[in-house]
Amino acid sequence: MTKTLLCLGYGYSARALAQRLPGDDWRVIGTSREGGASEDGVEMLTWPGDDVSLDGVTHILSSIAPTADGDPVLAGLRDKIAAARDLEWVGYLSTTVVYGDHNGGWVDETTPITPAANRGKWRAQAETEWQSVNGLPLHIFRLAGIYGPGRGPFAKLMTGKARLIIKPGQVFSRIHVDDIAQVLAASIAQPNPGAIYNVCDDVPVPPQDVLSYAAELLGLPMPPEVPFEEAAMTPMARSFYSENKRVRNTLIKEELGVKLRYPDYRIGLQAVFEAEDMEKFVPPAEPPAL
Repeated sequence: MTKTLLCLGYGYSARALAQRLPGDDWRVIGTSREGGASEDGVEMLTWPGDDVSLDGVTHILSSIAPTADGDPVLAGLRDKIAAARDLEWVGYLSTTVVYGDHNGGWVDETTPITPAANRGKWRAQAETEWQSVNGLPLHIFRLAGIYGPGRGPFAKLMTGKARLIIKPGQVFSRIHVDDIAQVLAASIAQPNPGAIYNVCDDVPVPPQDVLSYAAELLGLPMPPEVPFEEAAMTPMARSFYSENKRVRNTLIKEELGVKLRYPDYRIGLQAVFEAEDMEKFVPPAEPPAL
């Protein structure tokens, strides 16, 4: 029997999941603000705008970010979602920002959420809103920093504007988009309503290590180091550095049986490098001597 997946917010992670599902067994519907036809055959709706029917929808993936006003999906579709009778699985893509700052310590799914930044508070509230929908087969996925083809450090390095932001002791967890899709597919195959999963790789590292390795792959010199206190950054970028933690991913391995394709940033960046055909990259010419 064909299953129907409704992706509320057909973005980077949702596309990766749709590409992983067998086409003969799945009908995929996606929403975006623009709607239109998708290149991979997904049925697209404009939302907000079009009427979103949940008739026959068996699976929902929501990846639309909350705001200070709450979760926009539940604001517009809560009653429909609560009344849907065919749902077997609902996935909500949250982020590890809900854990707040732990001074570089480890967190797992049992760690109390103590967000400090507004974006973390909004995510925590959105999780609570989704959990409050009675009878929903809900699964929450707390994603680390996402990277993959088309979303990595290479483009920034090639502009020559990249800098190594140095904040001693700072680490981040990250996850390749293909491993996000793998985790979601594994959860769909073995639903556990109420489950919460951290989705990240095995090796939290300082951000400058990632950028340095990407430069090495490109054959470029290391970008200059800039102390965090002196770095020109947007308020959003600076807020990421206000939280420092290492995220455990044991549950996706033990409960879902996931074996990460890209367990650390080196393996993942090498794959992105090859996927984007970076070997054809020609470094910018040296400026002429004056």
